[in-house]
Amino acid sequence: MRDFSDLTEREVLALAIANEEEDARIYADIADGLREAYPATANVFSQMMNEEGEHRRRLLDLYREKFGEHIPLIRRQDVRGFIHHKPVWQYRPLRIDAVRQLAEAMELETQRFYRRAAARSTDASIRKLLGDLAEAEVAHEKTAERLVEENVPEKVRQEEAGAERRQFVLRVVQPGLVGLMDGSVSTLAPVFASAFATGRPWDAFLVGMAASVGAGISMGFAEALSDNGSLTGRGQPIIRGLITGLMTTIGGIGHTIPFLIPDFQIALAVAIAVVVVELGVISWIRWRYMDTPPISATIQVAFGGALVFACGVLIGSG
Repeated sequence: MRDFSDLTEREVLALAIANEEEDARIYADIADGLREAYPATANVFSQMMNEEGEHRRRLLDLYREKFGEHIPLIRRQDVRGFIHHKPVWQYRPLRIDAVRQLAEAMELETQRFYRRAAARSTDASIRKLLGDLAEAEVAHEKTAERLVEENVPEKVRQEEAGAERRQFVLRVVQPGLVGLMDGSVSTLAPVFASAFATGRPWDAFLVGMAASVGAGISMGFAEALSDNGSLTGRGQPIIRGLITGLMTTIGGIGHTIPFLIPDFQIALAVAIAVVVVELGVISWIRWRYMDTPPISATIQVAFGGALVFACGVLIGSG
C-alpha cells in the first residue's frame, strides 16, 4: 500500500475515478437489494447512483484533458487511510438503517478525500474540480434527505418500517423463540426427573447438559434443513439454524447450571426460580413480537411448562 501523500496528481485523479465507479456500483447493489421489499428507498439509492455517475464523467473529462486516455488502475485498497467497506452482498438481507449508515460513511470519506486531494494539488483546474466535488459530497446529504422526502413520504416510511420489523421477526425472533421454548420446556422433564430420582445435583447437571446440547444440535439442524428461505422469505437457513440451536442450548442450560450447587435443596429451589424466569421471558417475547395478549401468552407458556415439569417430577419420584 502507498501513502496518499506519495500519489501524483495523475494517480489522484485515477483514484477518484475508481472511487466514483465503486460508489456507484455500491449504490446500485443497494438499490437492487431493496427493490423488492422497499421500492421507494431503492429509488433513492438509484438516483444517488446516477449522481455518482455524473461525478465520474466530470473526472474523466478532466483526466483526458490533462493526461490522455490511459487510466492506471488505483483502488481504495491500494492506498492507506481508506475504510474497507464490506461488499453489499455480505449485508443481505439488507436493513434500511444499515445501508443508510453505510451511505453516510461513504459520503463523508469521499468528501475528506477530495478536500485533501484539492489541498495538495498545484494544478488550478484539478484543484477546482476536486474542491467542487468535495462540496458536492457535502450537498449529497441534503440531496439524500430531499430524495427521501420526495420518494419516501411518512406513510411509506411507516410501511417500510413495518416490513423491516416483520422480516426481523420472521428471520431472527421466530427461530430464536422456537429454540428458547424447546430448550426451556423440553429439558425440564429429564433434568428434574434425574434430580428427584437420584437426589444428587451433579447427576442432574450432567443430564441437563447432555439434554441441552443434544437438543440444540437437533433443533439447529431441523431448522436449517426445514427450508432454504427462497419461498418463505425466512432468510439464510444456516443463520436460522445457528440462532435456533444456540437459543435451544441456552434455554436448557439456564435451569441446569443451578445443579452445580452441592446442596440438593438449594440447587432445586434455584433451578425452579430460573424456570419461572425463563417462562416469563418467553411470555414477554411472545407478547412483544408475536402480538400474543400478555395474559394469554403467560397462561399458555406456564401451562406447558407446568405439564413437562410435573412429568419430570412424577417420573423421577417413581
